[in-house]
Amino acid sequence: MTISENYQKIREEIPSEVRIVVATKGRTPAEIEEVIEAGATDIGQNYVQEAEAAKKAVRGDLAQRVSWHMIGPLQKNKINKALPLFDIIQTVDSLELAKEIDKRIIKSGKEFIPILLEINIGSEKSKYGIKPDEHERLEEYLQQLAYDIAQLAHIRLVGLMTMGAFGANPEQYRQDFYRAKNIFDLLAKMRLKQVDMKYLSMGMTDSYHIAIEEGANVVRIGTAIFGPRKNV
Repeated sequence: MTISENYQKIREEIPSEVRIVVATKGRTPAEIEEVIEAGATDIGQNYVQEAEAAKKAVRGDLAQRVSWHMIGPLQKNKINKALPLFDIIQTVDSLELAKEIDKRIIKSGKEFIPILLEINIGSEKSKYGIKPDEHERLEEYLQQLAYDIAQLAHIRLVGLMTMGAFGANPEQYRQDFYRAKNIFDLLAKMRLKQVDMKYLSMGMTDSYHIAIEEGANVVRIGTAIFGPRKNV
């Protein structure tokens, strides 16, 4: 099947209200153009430099047709380059990073940027995100973090992002996503000014079906659309 056929098949199989962020790490401009032409509305990039190159290489009308999501870790020294490139940052994992983004928004030409809090729900040491096993009272910590971010003038907290432990079995994915959904609901109930918890971004190629069952309304899919990456 082609990239277009793969995307359209997935789009037809999952609920229309679930947003598909197409994960394009390591993909060519031609592949990105094909998936946008197939109807993709959201493109995810892991690296600032790769996103910059992709947006320059993809035809202008197509690049402007979609929202660009930062779905990889954002280093502080890349914030200035990232802000003009991305429409939403899914990987904020500290107040310190949120403050650094907030300070640089105006220079980027934007008034604000939407962000998601990234939780490393499986507490994997090799991955980024807020690790539950590092916080005795995780829910209280996240409530305070959401409150503090809500005080920043140029940040809009709009949701939560997680991926589940790498290579987990279906039941472990389900447990992780169930916990993330509970945290999402807890933060939504705070009804903070400048916070609109509307996106729960969970699940990738091997777990997006379970993620949707557990409440995800954003999924990040790459391999199921493009096939395995040739160069990782």
